Amino acid sequence: MNCFDCHALGQTATAVAICHRCGAALCGDHARTTPHVLHRFNGMGVATMPRSARRIVCSTCIAAEVRA
Repeated sequence: MNCFDCHALGQTATAVAICHRCGAALCGDHARTTPHVLHRFNGMGVATMPRSARRIVCSTCIAAEVRA
């Protein structure tokens, strides 16, 4: 599978990830990694996990999230 953003630029690059939000295939240059806080339902106890997971998104989706 090839990178969607590279294809839009008329280039070809092998995809290494899929955007968590829109599902576009991404190469290493177009993939952005963001922290993702995990939550668990535990009654009155701790609701967030002590470590963040990683989430891979494209530049379009990360720009949309920052503006919101």
